[in-house]
Amino acid sequence: MIKSLIIGAGVLGMAILVNAEQKDVPIWPEGKVPLLQETPPECIKNTNGGIIRYSNVSNPSLTIFPAPDASAPAPAMLVCPGGGYSILAWNHEGTEVADFLNKQGLAVFVLKYRVPGNQRDAAFCDAQRALRFIRFHAREYNINPDKLGIMGFSAGGHLTVRISNNFEKSLYEPVDDADKLSCLPNFSAPIYPAYLNKKGTYEMVDEFNISNKTPPTFICASETDKSYCDSSVSYFIALKAAGVPAELHLYPTGGHGFGMRKRGGTVDAWPQRLAEWLQQHALK
Repeated sequence: MIKSLIIGAGVLGMAILVNAEQKDVPIWPEGKVPLLQETPPECIKNTNGGIIRYSNVSNPSLTIFPAPDASAPAPAMLVCPGGGYSILAWNHEGTEVADFLNKQGLAVFVLKYRVPGNQRDAAFCDAQRALRFIRFHAREYNINPDKLGIMGFSAGGHLTVRISNNFEKSLYEPVDDADKLSCLPNFSAPIYPAYLNKKGTYEMVDEFNISNKTPPTFICASETDKSYCDSSVSYFIALKAAGVPAELHLYPTGGHGFGMRKRGGTVDAWPQRLAEWLQQHALK
């Protein structure tokens, strides 16, 4: 059986409603959303392959999936769907991921961050705020604020990397007591992350403050992802140079954007590798 290369130590409503206990909460107080831009009305489409896509998001929020049967505060994951910073692949790289992570024993918070793509800094503010907001409400959500990770896909993977490294400076002024808390995640999982390396090289772009403070990281990609495979390899090399515990699963087939869905190739094994990694870095 071919295993991964391990480098280093139909109904819209049904598609969205993965967990009957889920609820949506805004992450910013009313009138306090930073870097706010006018956008057309938010749009949701159920398109190719039953993938639900949100566009024109201007009211960032969290969809919360509590850990099942958690008697003690549970570890948690903030999930950032991808979509090129133009849309959010909501079920494909969001709620379906939450369902999987719930089964591993984690509470999950799927972030509806601002898109389209001229709002990368706004999305970064949303992710910083989301981590602080979750920690501030840790008791209410029955989660362990010291076991809070972040995971993202494609553009959401880029956002995950940015949050995991550029956590010492906010792009917004504090709006309440939640912003007194850290936005540094305790572990990180960028999945087929985009936009990380300088074209044609394994050198990272000059955007990320990678250091030994960067959290332990799980990376997954496919060699047939011609546009973004090198992003994952470049980030792994940079993490190892900084002494960050990192694990790269690089599969020979799978392309880009596979999410949690089976494609009949070697990459289908990646969720199990993630589950094993979470046992060490989140669930111990």
